[in-house]
Amino acid sequence: MNERSDTVIAVAIVKRRLREGKTYDDFRHAWYHGTGFGAANRMFTLLNVADPREIVVIGLTETSLEDAARLIAVDAAERAGTPLDAVVEPTIDRTFGILVAEDDFSARGPIPYREAAVGGRRTDGGAVNDALTEARELLKPYLRAQGE
Repeated sequence: MNERSDTVIAVAIVKRRLREGKTYDDFRHAWYHGTGFGAANRMFTLLNVADPREIVVIGLTETSLEDAARLIAVDAAERAGTPLDAVVEPTIDRTFGILVAEDDFSARGPIPYREAAVGGRRTDGGAVNDALTEARELLKPYLRAQGE
């Protein structure tokens, strides 16, 4: 959980694979959001070293659970306006979650164990589990069932 107890960092991990002959630049032009979320958001895009045609986008959005549905609607409208069908293959893997820990392992040598925390605030496992349950209900229409 973040500094405010009603605020979480929602995480979206979306994996797509470029169609043969398409480039990351083609993807970026089709994918780039022309409408902002209206909430603190950062997107990290990476190319898979083992398969440079695989693009992984990791989105971090500071939000409340109540606002999560609106954010999903913004993204859905963005995708409808700029479809990626000509650029990426039809199968897209999506994972959504709540950030529960951030760790800095940049020091050289031994590092003492630290409890899970985000922004210096210890993670409340019970509150996260409750939030995940609520988020799962909100996201049901957008998620594939496990094992499909």
